Amino acid sequence: MSEYLRTVKHRRRAASVLILAAAATVTTATTGTAAFGAATPTPAGTKQLTKLAQQVVDDGAPGIVVRLGGTGARPVEIARQAPFTRADGRLDADDRVRMGSNTKTMVATLVLQQVAQHRIALTDPVEKWLPGQVPNGSAITVRMLLNHTSGLYNYLDDPAVLASFIGQNPHDWTPQELLAAGVAHPALFAPGAQFSYSNTNYIALGLILQKATGRSLPDLLQDDIARPLGLHDTYLASAHHNDPGLAHGYEPDAADLAPYLPPTVPAGTSFAGPARGDFVDVTAINPSDLWAAGGIVSTAEDWARFDSALMSGRLLPKAELQEMRTTVPEDPAEPDGDGYGLGLRKVVFPCGTVWGHDGQAPGYFSQTYTDATGKHTVSIITTTIFGVANPKTTAAYQKLTDAAVCSMLGKPVPAS
Repeated sequence: MSEYLRTVKHRRRAASVLILAAAATVTTATTGTAAFGAATPTPAGTKQLTKLAQQVVDDGAPGIVVRLGGTGARPVEIARQAPFTRADGRLDADDRVRMGSNTKTMVATLVLQQVAQHRIALTDPVEKWLPGQVPNGSAITVRMLLNHTSGLYNYLDDPAVLASFIGQNPHDWTPQELLAAGVAHPALFAPGAQFSYSNTNYIALGLILQKATGRSLPDLLQDDIARPLGLHDTYLASAHHNDPGLAHGYEPDAADLAPYLPPTVPAGTSFAGPARGDFVDVTAINPSDLWAAGGIVSTAEDWARFDSALMSGRLLPKAELQEMRTTVPEDPAEPDGDGYGLGLRKVVFPCGTVWGHDGQAPGYFSQTYTDATGKHTVSIITTTIFGVANPKTTAAYQKLTDAAVCSMLGKPVPAS
């Protein structure tokens, strides 16, 4: 199943969507006709984005939110949810969601803060910090973990961990167990030889951070990022943590999920949770299998504040921010296409290049981006991963994504 997750992540991009709405909530300035990159979207542009968001829900997604923000501009928030989700509560723009692999950008920021303080070096071998825990750890550097060139197997592909991801294995995973699950499988290639996205890299980085600082990863996140930036709705989730402010997330039931799974996945594979028509409410799935690779909970507003602070240089010195933005191609055949830096993606859209990440956790698929300066942000979040897998839904979602990114960059929204 995680083979599909990687395919979704790199299929084609989106802007930042959150999944918030019973009826759309649209906030925009009442004056001005400038493009969003200059101020806010025009009324016509906001209307178009609202229509595109509604189309995503009409075509099968349980819920979606789009948020655009800019320095000195009033944010635009558009939220829609399917009728069947309303019994679980209204989806609002300030609801918290599971951010999935967007977590990697915050973890990478924490690592680079320690690099700036000379506690960790990008050239440090993993063996220095995690002796005996990673095979060939003397040849794998911190930089290779950050930019996914280590060659380590993705622990989410391990059958036992994947069973937990879909809620069928209730085991409470420790970070050490997750790392062990990843390194129990043969490496994919020699360290540094190529790019291959692996969540195992960031479990190792979380453990390195704790070893280097003597502090827990949740405390590092709060003390060094969330509290200084005023991110009051951002935290690293723990096993079975009950958050009443968490938006409900949904995945298709077994029958509707089956067409989108790789042939290697056993027949009848399904997410665990109470039935909601053709969907399953997966909000309560234990997130302990995500940790430093994808366990952060946040809101669209909090994440936009983080992205802006990061890209404008508030969180890292210039040298470390430049390291973060030094990318390797995600596809060797397209060296000028999408690239992966140190926990930060460079994504090329029809309207231009943006920086950020995307993320998936059961019931949530998010994309969070900013321009090169951090002045303008966009978030797109759906309350599902596989609920947008239907080709019709995917097409509607991509139109919305392209339009949201273009609006964020202050460029005309493509007609198709």
